Amino acid sequence: MKGERATVRRQVPLPSGAEIQALFGRNDEHIRMVEERLHVRLVARDGLLTISGTEEEVGIAEKVIAELTALLQGGRTIGNHDVKLALRHIGQEEQQTFRKIQDDFIEVSAKKRAVRPKSLGQQRYIDAIRTHDIVLGIGPAGTGKTYLAMAMAVSAHLKREVSRIILTRPAVEAGERLGFLPGTLYEKIHPYLRPLYDALYDMLETERANRLIEMGVIEIAPLAFMRGRTLNDAFIILDEAQNTTSEQMKMFLTRLGFNSKAVITGDITQVDLPPGKLSGLIEVRSILNDVKGIAFEYLGQEDVVRHELVQQIIRAYEQRQTSPLASRDPSRREEDPGTGEGR
Repeated sequence: MKGERATVRRQVPLPSGAEIQALFGRNDEHIRMVEERLHVRLVARDGLLTISGTEEEVGIAEKVIAELTALLQGGRTIGNHDVKLALRHIGQEEQQTFRKIQDDFIEVSAKKRAVRPKSLGQQRYIDAIRTHDIVLGIGPAGTGKTYLAMAMAVSAHLKREVSRIILTRPAVEAGERLGFLPGTLYEKIHPYLRPLYDALYDMLETERANRLIEMGVIEIAPLAFMRGRTLNDAFIILDEAQNTTSEQMKMFLTRLGFNSKAVITGDITQVDLPPGKLSGLIEVRSILNDVKGIAFEYLGQEDVVRHELVQQIIRAYEQRQTSPLASRDPSRREEDPGTGEGR
């Protein structure tokens, strides 16, 4: 019948033992992802996986299964994101791109698993940090901007490329007014810096991380504490940089000393500065875009590695911002095109 798609069947050998379960995923979720994305049917029996579908879809599914099996046989663990990545790149005939991403890793500790990029954007971001002294990573929440920068900092210290790690962020409330917090100076600023601690403890054993902090090898401090300093032999991360003012951004950038590297991360869609204040991260794009030695890397919704709903949330907000209805919504404030902030 005209328009009917011819169905083909192909069999591929399955790995043995626990690798089969790892390939299929919990409750066969990996296999279901392949079936739903490629419109194929997968049936395992007698050590063989039968793939049914059109010639093109079966061919892609076969390559995806082969790549995932190769990862498992190489001692890797695979998760949902690896399956999605394989489906995306192999479906676009970018098998070498998938392999390049999977081959990259950041060694952070002898006792912790290596950190790996989970998208092409993340892999480019890591490469930029390796080859540039200043990198600005710009993108929405969940794209790994801070986490990967932290991994590169820990790795650089592990390899003795730097003698210290400095982590900083502006102390700006995210749309809230917290008032006068009680306690010591450390207790007042600690809530603002908690995300940096979380990433650090995820990569280093707690005892080792605390020891390095006590020794001053790792310093976590508000951006205001950077004024007047020259930071030599250091890996410096400025997080939440969309909440820096123009003056703060210039101050931070001019702290860079000899044998130092700086990574600046932020999401220009989530500026928490008061109305009328221009974000230093937004402004710096036009000022430093053509300066050699500085790299701008932009991450998008396809690089989000949190819950898959986060991708959908980011997409929904982007569609809302570009919708003609949004501009006619009387509940929306008029926005300053330079900052995204209401006037």
